[in-house]
Amino acid sequence: MKSVIKSFFLIPSCLFMASCSEEQAVTEKILRPVQYQQVVLSGGESTRVISGTSKSDLVNKLSFRSNGILSELNMKLGQKVKQGQLLAKLDNIQAQLNYENSISSKNSSESNLKTSKLNLDRVRALYEKGGSSLSDFEAAKDAYRTAQQNFNSSIRNVKIQKDQISYGYLYASADGEVAAVNVELNENITAGQAVATINSGNDMDIDLGVPESVINQIKPGMVVEIDFVSLNTKQFSGVVKEVSPSINSNTSTYPVVVNVTDTTPEIRSGMAANVTFHFGNEQIDESPRLIVPANAVGEGSEGRFVFLLVQSGNSTVVKKQPVTIGNLTSEGFEVVSGLENGQLIATAGLQTLLDGQEVLFKQDKAL
Repeated sequence: MKSVIKSFFLIPSCLFMASCSEEQAVTEKILRPVQYQQVVLSGGESTRVISGTSKSDLVNKLSFRSNGILSELNMKLGQKVKQGQLLAKLDNIQAQLNYENSISSKNSSESNLKTSKLNLDRVRALYEKGGSSLSDFEAAKDAYRTAQQNFNSSIRNVKIQKDQISYGYLYASADGEVAAVNVELNENITAGQAVATINSGNDMDIDLGVPESVINQIKPGMVVEIDFVSLNTKQFSGVVKEVSPSINSNTSTYPVVVNVTDTTPEIRSGMAANVTFHFGNEQIDESPRLIVPANAVGEGSEGRFVFLLVQSGNSTVVKKQPVTIGNLTSEGFEVVSGLENGQLIATAGLQTLLDGQEVLFKQDKAL
């Protein structure tokens, strides 16, 4: 009877443990995150948004003109500096020793010059009175000229060695704010090595990479609108400042600089920005086209494909979609068939996705 009672209590316990394990299995379901982008028509539009990065309009990169060990560092990130302020110093023992040696050499050559001058005056007096030969007089003049050249050379050497000492001191070239410090105390510094960066300008610029499809529509002086990712509640005005005539081989885009005309202290160097260009009624391309990023297109035994993101109830699954690809542009592949405007496609990790796999998707912010 006791064994029956024990079994009676064990049965619900086991059921409870089984249900807990099932709940735990459900809660531990992990979905693979997938980046995506919406397929949109490109070309023929009157506006275009291009992403860029903000920077100060006047950036000074500081470096020493000599080698040495960094013995003094008087700056840190965000520090306000004044023009002529001492920011860093090298251990100038060798330069100081060379300067002292140049002073000694100058004093010696100066003494030799005085001796040569006295000797020349003495020989000239004897020569004029017939007490010295012409060859002795010429030799005395040559000795004086040599001594004078050595003295002039020693003066120049003193100045050079003094400049070498000054090269071991780093001063702020203008009023500004320290944006970067690239060295540490007791570090061995070489001439020309970037030590620090100072933002000295009062205005902010936006560096952009413009694709070839719209570069001919952008001109200096064009008015644009600027939105900063971190300042999403505000919109700023800007003007195209510089347009490069040649393409950047690393990014396959044309460098363009936009100046923020109504800048505020909230805009900091390095912030991500979206610049909106308005092209009026001028067409950029002959006709709109569907363009997808090159990394969103895969290739298998059956041809090219993309992964569509399809809503299935409360979940999202990926569907393998065959596509026909046209020309490769600076923005990606032109899609001839297989996709429609507004569809969502995966833009990363195609090699690990499976047709019908449930995923957790997030917008591709880099695109």
